[in-house]
Formats: sequence, structure tokens, C-alpha cells
Amino acid sequence: MSPFIMIPGSSATANRFDDLVKTINHQYGEHHSLLKMTVHTDGKITSSGNIRPNDDRPFIVVGFENNKDGYANIKKQAAWFDIAFNKLKAKYRFNNFNAFGHSNGGLVWTYFLENYFDDSTIIVNQMLTVGTPYNFEEKNTSNRTQMLNDLIKKRDKIPTDLTYYSIAGTQLYTDDGIVPLGSVDAGKYVYEGHIKHCTLITLTGSKAQHSDMIANNQFINIFHQYIVGNGINGSVPTKPIKKGPDEE
Repeated sequence: MSPFIMIPGSSATANRFDDLVKTINHQYGEHHSLLKMTVHTDGKITSSGNIRPNDDRPFIVVGFENNKDGYANIKKQAAWFDIAFNKLKAKYRFNNFNAFGHSNGGLVWTYFLENYFDDSTIIVNQMLTVGTPYNFEEKNTSNRTQMLNDLIKKRDKIPTDLTYYSIAGTQLYTDDGIVPLGSVDAGKYVYEGHIKHCTLITLTGSKAQHSDMIANNQFINIFHQYIVGNGINGSVPTKPIKKGPDEE
């Protein structure tokens, strides 16, 4: 099995990606199962959906009862995610997977990789995040939050063979309505120069807003090509990033 493990952002539940999975299955004529797990504050897990027998490429969504924003909560969510991840690998015995996170879900993934993921027998093939605010609401990358500094400090714990795609939504190349482009771009300080491959992609136009991006047609194409297809169908359609005078 090589599952797609997905983490939603703040205020979102394990149902967040229902439409995305339906679209992938319908648009590409595929039949991926969908298992949804919610980790509660006491560490117990409830789930819905299932993985069909012989489905070696299922979607698995892990959400949290406490899905609030903030660095303190992101650290708690990473610990809760570790509980779910350990249960998944014990039950399904996979040795590789693909990771996806929307918004703070990408921060949970990063904190998890740095602080909990220490299993050398499991490979993270590709990771894709959308609208992940590595520097929270800061536009100026010179003003680094405590979270960004912490993530940079422990970046050597991230698997070096990881291929990572970070997608930013833009309105006039400034933000996605919530997260500044500079905050998404700040992920380069965590990943670039340490992992095998790191690419920032910008989405513009219709449905490039923070909450709408996972329904954006360009995003769906990228998601299918680089997560479902493991990047086997060509190069990512990228757009140039315009940097302001206060950005490095």
C-alpha cells in the first residue's frame, strides 16, 4: 500500500477533502477509497469510511477534535497526528506514502516530520501543501515568528530524500485573501538546501483564494500529477514570484 495521507487546516474537519477525492475519482476515472479519522483530545480515534480490499492507493484524512489555530495547537495536533500515523502503519504495514496538507495542515506535517517521524523503514515519496503559512500572518520574511525559527532550527530532522511542492494562492501576487505570499514562501528556509527537491507554485485567477484553492482546476491537475501520479507526467506549471523590497 502507498496511501495518500491528508491533514486539513484550522477549523476544518476530516470531511474537508470529500469533494476533492470525488473529483479525482470522477475526473480521472479512478477508484480510490476514502478513510476519515478524527483524533480526539484524549488521544482516542473515531473514523468513517473504509479502505477497500486490494486498494493499494487509498486516501486517508486525519482531522482533529481540537482544530483551532495557533502555534501551541499545531504542536498538539502534530502529537495527535502521530497517534493516528502509528495506528495506520501498524494496521496497514505500508513502507511509503504521500503527504498532503491544506493551510495549517502543512505546518502539522512539518512539525510531525521534525519531531515525531523517525522510522527509517518508511519513505515519504512526495509532499504537497496549499496555503501553508510558515510565518503566520507576517508578510516580511525578515520578521520571523517563533514558530518559523523553531522549524528552521530542527529542519535537519526532515528526510533528505523528500520531494516537496508548496502551492500559494495569489491575488495580485500579494496573498490568497488570508495568508501572505511571503509567509508561504518562508517555507524555503525550512526545506530548501536540505531536501532533494523543493518547488513553490503560485495559483492565480478563479478560486485562488485560501479556502477555495483545493477546488481550483489548476490545483487539481497538479495534485493528481504530483501526488497521485508521483510526478511522472512532466513538469509543474509554475508562475514567477514577484518579491517586494522587504523580502529576501
